[in-house]
Amino acid sequence: MGKVVVVTSGKGGVGKTTSTAALGAAVAKTGKKVALVDFDVGLRNLDLIMGAERRVVFDLVNVIQGTAKLSQALIRDKRVDTLFLLPASQTRDKDALTEEGVGEVIDKLRSVFDYVFCDSPAGIERGAQLAMRFADEAVIVTNPEVSSVRDSDRIIGLLDARTMRAEQGEQIAKHVLVTRYDAGRAARGEMLSIDDVLEILSVPLLGIIPESQDVLRASNLGSPVTLSEPLNSAAKAYIEAARRLEGEELPVIVPFERKGFLDRLLGRRAA
Repeated sequence: MGKVVVVTSGKGGVGKTTSTAALGAAVAKTGKKVALVDFDVGLRNLDLIMGAERRVVFDLVNVIQGTAKLSQALIRDKRVDTLFLLPASQTRDKDALTEEGVGEVIDKLRSVFDYVFCDSPAGIERGAQLAMRFADEAVIVTNPEVSSVRDSDRIIGLLDARTMRAEQGEQIAKHVLVTRYDAGRAARGEMLSIDDVLEILSVPLLGIIPESQDVLRASNLGSPVTLSEPLNSAAKAYIEAARRLEGEELPVIVPFERKGFLDRLLGRRAA
């Protein structure tokens, strides 16, 4: 049976959907069969980042409501044969997702795929709770900012209370992924340090994704950065995070600010 991983966050705009695509594509590149499921009903961003928006015919809500089979709604990636997308619906009806229907879809996916990544809406609303409901593990995406980390702590509370595993008395495995980390700003005290984030959340660190325009450019081109630019620093960080998710023990190295010659000579910090 495959592993179900929810990618979640308390605050919007932290790079959650980008991280779902990057991690899923990195795992699929190793030969594992991976499904990405977009739970953000009404917005439907994951298909844009995957470059599949023109190929969407059926979606998650169609499968749950029985108007399409799962095999009809799944979209195979053009670049990686083992990577599939189940898009969200653009319906405004937030009640279109039912717990029973989501459970049936997840069970079917779990029986076919090695990994099922559930891209959750931000926050604590019904869609977010259904996305995490049947998960085995959680990746909590956060920026090193107080508001983002505080909201992530609320999500950890939900993961410990509202999932199927929690109801069965089990702990859901949790990992924190810090995105948009800027070593210069961290050195100047303009954002939380990695130690601060981990002290507040008390969750193992999956990876640190440096701030990079390459990630945004890849998303705008409709490709996960781990596929389009696998050698840049952000892509490498995502690939290493994916390897840790699969159980590989790799050290997480905190990026540091590089100072130029004049900065070192004059004893000042780089901008």
